[in-house]
Amino acid sequence: MKRREFITLIGGAAAGPVVARAQQAAMPLIGLLTLTTQGASPAFPFFRQGLADLGYVEDRNVVIKYGYAEFHPERLPALAADLVQSRVSLIAAVSGAPAVLAAKAASSTIPIVFVVVTDPVKLGLVASLNRPGGNLTGVAVLNEQVLMKQIEIMNELRPTAEPIAVLIDPAVEREDLERNAQIATRVLSRRLIAIRATTVHDFEATVTTAKQAQVAGLVVSAQPLFVANHQELAKVVAQYAIPTVFPPADLAASGGLMSFGPSIFDIFRRVGNFAGKILAGAKAADLPVELPTKFELKINLKTAMTLGLSVPPALLIRADEVIE
Repeated sequence: MKRREFITLIGGAAAGPVVARAQQAAMPLIGLLTLTTQGASPAFPFFRQGLADLGYVEDRNVVIKYGYAEFHPERLPALAADLVQSRVSLIAAVSGAPAVLAAKAASSTIPIVFVVVTDPVKLGLVASLNRPGGNLTGVAVLNEQVLMKQIEIMNELRPTAEPIAVLIDPAVEREDLERNAQIATRVLSRRLIAIRATTVHDFEATVTTAKQAQVAGLVVSAQPLFVANHQELAKVVAQYAIPTVFPPADLAASGGLMSFGPSIFDIFRRVGNFAGKILAGAKAADLPVELPTKFELKINLKTAMTLGLSVPPALLIRADEVIE
């Protein structure tokens, strides 16, 4: 081997780790900001799948830095600031208004993709759904409408004189939910009991309150605390034998009697698609906010039998899935 070739070979070998580190450093960094805890959300794999749809695979050509608030909303601003300081390429704020507002306050230039369960225009996140106009876009679920439909379903299941309980996390988008729940029950000539929980540890006391009030059934709002911890909530509800309508549509198999709403798995995949498009060069301002177009009703007949309930045939006919 000639001396020049030998020097070139040695130099290339020495540069290899440097090049590898440079390539890794050059990978885009996504900040994922969430109110939940590590491993709590069943939907995060679908966010990563949405990225993969656009050719971005975690730890291969994109890095994700996770900011978990562990259901302490007051931690979100510091987590968002940390993501900004880490020079992320974009922030995915995926657990309702508190996470998105914290991300928005932390940066007016870094693209932000969101999942919210309220009107993003009313919340001041975007100028309009079709033309967001700033550095934010994503998927919005109008939770107030979903909640009203859930109440209608419970009324159809149990057309009795007893009140209907609605479970709400007061830390996240409470006022519109309670107001619309009141409207829905008033239209149906039913009484409403609003019960609240801010942590998993509140579930038993909250459900006990509903049981003592002799409610006809419980409607669970589609808020991060209840979606992320649906299995724990379903166990408590089953213990007290309360008919319950859960959101979203994907979680009926966890033991709840019924579920109604859009697919949270599909929503997170679409948010992953948004992130992939932005990494590929699209601007958040030019990507219209999406609303779910498909809502599913699922009924768990196993749970109905355990509760001694007969599900009306009209509900069974409308169900997209019946679990037997």
